[in-house]
Amino acid sequence: MPRVAAIDCGTNSIRLLIADVDLASGTLTDVVRRMLVVRLGQGVDRTGRFAPEALERTLAATDEYAAQCREHGVEAIRFVATSATRDASNRVDFIEGVRARLGVAPEVISGTEEAELSFRGALSALDASRPGPYLVVDLGGGSTELVLGQSTPDAAHSMDVGCVRMTERHLEADPPTQEQVEAARADVRAALDAASREVPLGDARTLVGLAGSITTVTAAALDLPDYDRDAINGAELAIDDAARACDELLAATREERAAMPFMHPGRVDVIGAGALVWREVMERVRAEVAAAGGELATAVTSEHDILDGIAFSAAERL
Repeated sequence: MPRVAAIDCGTNSIRLLIADVDLASGTLTDVVRRMLVVRLGQGVDRTGRFAPEALERTLAATDEYAAQCREHGVEAIRFVATSATRDASNRVDFIEGVRARLGVAPEVISGTEEAELSFRGALSALDASRPGPYLVVDLGGGSTELVLGQSTPDAAHSMDVGCVRMTERHLEADPPTQEQVEAARADVRAALDAASREVPLGDARTLVGLAGSITTVTAAALDLPDYDRDAINGAELAIDDAARACDELLAATREERAAMPFMHPGRVDVIGAGALVWREVMERVRAEVAAAGGELATAVTSEHDILDGIAFSAAERL
């Protein structure tokens, strides 16, 4: 089994997975899984550029990950950059900084490829008894990917809404005002209108949520005493219960969110927006399924996501 490193650099965090990949069985074994909040996308929605301090934080994290790759003897590295890097006019500074540290250039992938990698990662560990088609939702800092399919993606769409982008664009107060919340909701609903023209949301039979905002909402709904990856992975929540947790996170102050035992410090200021986006997605999908004559009462949370998909693709390149 090849040992590979997958790095996912998004708007809010940079994550590393070193894993031994068994392509024949479609499984992988974790060696290292890490996440650092670096906020690479700080201000990009407003300025169109990476801030110098954001680049510095991200390249320092890349140095740490390069050391981990050397220590664990990886055979291949794939570094994927997503929403913020697609939008930044000075992305060449970032790309060359990563190349100097890792020996590989970051691949600035499209929203469509991001969705496909997320879908593959999520399905690699999903309970096979759950019915398809599956709608996988990867809620990031700058964008949210929606991908529908059975064993492979049939339709995908990337929305330019995410926890960092919505926070910077709308939710400035602590806690946000009702006017700010309504503006953010309008933004997300308009994005979902566009997404629904490309992805038949009403066909979904299982809704799967990925990434830090959704896993944190799940931890809140489960009232966990700390962030427990095993308890969160595969958790199936009633949409009404998940929506209540979203509302509570959105209404809380930053101080109240920081005191929650499962809350990562790097998510404190953006989780309200992430919760708002996830609530809007769940409600929209449930309504679309009902309009198509079906019923969707629950959402499943997965800790397996684009990182796993990147690892599989890295192994296939060897």
